[in-house]
Amino acid sequence: MEFDQGWILLGLPMAFALGWLASRFDLRQLKLDNQRTPKAYFKGLNHLLNEQQDQAIDAFIEAVQNDPDTSELHFALGNLFRRRGEYERAVRVHQHLLARADLSRSDRDRAQHALALDYLKAGLLDRAEAALRPLEGTAFASMSHLALLGIYERTRDWPQAALMADKLAQAGEGSFKARQAHYLCEQSEAYHSAEEWPTAQALLQQALSLVPHNVRASLALAQGLHRQGQANPALDLLLDLAQAQPQAMPLIATQLAQWAPALGQVARVRDVLQKAYDHTPSLDVLKALAELMAIDATASVPALYLRHLEREPSLVVASQWMQGQFNTPAGLQKALDRAVKPLLRYRCAACGFEASQHFWQCPGCQAWDSYPPKRVEEL
Repeated sequence: MEFDQGWILLGLPMAFALGWLASRFDLRQLKLDNQRTPKAYFKGLNHLLNEQQDQAIDAFIEAVQNDPDTSELHFALGNLFRRRGEYERAVRVHQHLLARADLSRSDRDRAQHALALDYLKAGLLDRAEAALRPLEGTAFASMSHLALLGIYERTRDWPQAALMADKLAQAGEGSFKARQAHYLCEQSEAYHSAEEWPTAQALLQQALSLVPHNVRASLALAQGLHRQGQANPALDLLLDLAQAQPQAMPLIATQLAQWAPALGQVARVRDVLQKAYDHTPSLDVLKALAELMAIDATASVPALYLRHLEREPSLVVASQWMQGQFNTPAGLQKALDRAVKPLLRYRCAACGFEASQHFWQCPGCQAWDSYPPKRVEEL
């Protein structure tokens, strides 16, 4: 049977026409898809740039509905929910991502980290910790360690915080010795009773081995020694600290002035305080000097205040000078004391939180060593 070559001539144009129609259909579908998703996506970006988060969320939801397999849209939507404080919706978005079997390893780690941030922002610290643990050994390990460090500090789990600080230091994230010294000091505060003082002392000495002449550890150790009847070693420790850390003198001046008379060390301590004051005229050092000068009948405390006013204008010192120099009416003195009180506070250099006492960790922003040893009036 012979094959008719006419069918070939007839079939070629038909095959070409069918192929052309199929390609046109695919191109049209592709163009429709490309026009639909990017339009909603870029619309959402435009709303974000204009700080219109509600409209951006609506646009991204539309984009996700059009292309539910696009992980980037889910990340953008989840981050927006978190920024708006809608943590439950952010958690659902990131949990949906983690439930997908086709998600790449890098995107899965990214979603796990985002989920942990959702829990962290919502204040669900136990769930945040559980979500951060699987990130060990991933590209998000350092960020997860920092987040875990913050969790352990907030929950006052100081041993775990110290372990996490070690991991961060080993990863090259900087030195955490100062923080670890604070952790040891925090732990020592639980053992300051007479029966448990040896444990507290060991923790404080461990902190000093990490950071020699650490102000907080040295001050706490000196106070503990003084309570245990070792007044002379306690005073010597503070005097050594004053020489090694002169900027910390305002924090230890009051203690020095209180201990010196009973130990017969008034002249020695007064000389140290005077040198510190001459270098930096601090209100706390001035007050400690005035306390020691009041013991000496030949010294004039009002003259000391007056010299300070000539050097540094101060409402605090002016109030004290008037109180000692004149018979100030009770109403006037009360008004002065009220005006002076806010000037005697300490202020966090990181967030501006003010407090009547000096904190090693800011109660507002949780930053360490953010309170300079100066009163508000001196800043």
